[in-house]
Amino acid sequence: MTEFSSEEKTILVQYGIKKYENEAIVNEKLKTILSEKDIQRNIDTLIGTQRVRRIGPEILQNNESHTELPDLPDNLKSIIDIL
Repeated sequence: MTEFSSEEKTILVQYGIKKYENEAIVNEKLKTILSEKDIQRNIDTLIGTQRVRRIGPEILQNNESHTELPDLPDNLKSIIDIL
């Protein structure tokens, strides 16, 4: 697994949520590049900081009315494209 900074991990999770919304699918897609612990920790942090909201038992959504998605760094674009 590639080493990512904590900010990069958060960005990957946010863009994974934007792409899939279903928490189980987000976990499945991201576990090839992040540990399950990192994925869950970032989801919890994003919910706690209101950058992501839970819409149902399995559905997550970026809270774009509250905060904008961060810019996607060039080194993460190819990763998000293949998710």
